[in-house]
Amino acid sequence: MSAVTAEIFSKKDYRLLPTQVPPTVVETLDVAEKAALMARIERLLVERDAVLVAHYYTSPELQELAEATGGYVSDSLDMARFGTECKASTLVVAGVRFMGETAKILNPEKRVLMPNLDAECSLDLGCPAEEFTAFCDQHPERTVVVYANTSAAVKARSDWVVTSGIALDLVRHLAGQGEKLIWAPDQHLGAYVQRETGIDMLLWSGSCVVHEAFKADALRQLRAQHPDAKVLVHPESPLDIITQADVVGSTTALVEAVRKLSAKKFIVATDNGLFYKMKQAAPDKILLEAPTGGKGATCVSCAHCPWMAMNGLRNLAQVLECGGNEILIDEAIRERAVQPIRRLLAFAKQRKQVVLGNNDA
Repeated sequence: MSAVTAEIFSKKDYRLLPTQVPPTVVETLDVAEKAALMARIERLLVERDAVLVAHYYTSPELQELAEATGGYVSDSLDMARFGTECKASTLVVAGVRFMGETAKILNPEKRVLMPNLDAECSLDLGCPAEEFTAFCDQHPERTVVVYANTSAAVKARSDWVVTSGIALDLVRHLAGQGEKLIWAPDQHLGAYVQRETGIDMLLWSGSCVVHEAFKADALRQLRAQHPDAKVLVHPESPLDIITQADVVGSTTALVEAVRKLSAKKFIVATDNGLFYKMKQAAPDKILLEAPTGGKGATCVSCAHCPWMAMNGLRNLAQVLECGGNEILIDEAIRERAVQPIRRLLAFAKQRKQVVLGNNDA
């Protein structure tokens, strides 16, 4: 890490305190209530010309329902992309608020609803738009790259929006053009990208409460207990977790690793909501949660995002019944925010075509 990056960290820490994180409340339903709610939601989706898009980190029930009703389960930007391709006039986004905003940015003509508008994200909350804009204004010579886990207003101030799956490719491309970057908001993902690419990058000092909770010493102990297990790590995790990984990758990449690798056992350092898709991909594999306990642990999130847990079948049925919790974005902000997202989608499409061309050759 460069001295200038360390200096920026020392000015202000944008990570949330444990007292700023809500307790995780998991919805509990008996078999009859679950069946009744799922049938009710399925009917309402049809009546409202709506489709359900759910993030990998939501509950198995929501992911199951999305798949069963012609919806979609994926990462945040892919959820929004799906929204542009489906014919439904209403998108119901089960996830956190920035995901609903991203869906609205790309689909302004559609109604975007969420089960709970209080479902936030520690990365988004830790990157206030006014402060981030002021930070960028201090470095006008730098290209601004922001992670998808940011508000519409922060995206509107950026040059590029990225996901963890394409961050390395994009930053290597920018490095090849001699650009210097501002990266926000996840300091661990940014530091990982910086180490892998060597680009000159100023890092915002936010973090994800889920991934920052994993404990390196406890992970080493768990690996010793399961020497045959492969360790899968999301790059939002701290360096001492990443260095123990067999695979570092996005949510989609980690699901693919479980499916493709020959190992029978995996220790997974990301939100345990991803286990639903992992078990679908490889039902015979054993999945272990990377530890959030051990020396120095506070277990603020215990490997599951407390804001993701705010999404449930009950409030999903309620929002479809009553039509509240709509995502609205100022049009001037939306018009600016859509540009870096479209730029990323075009880059991703181009890179895929290049790869296909090389494979054909």
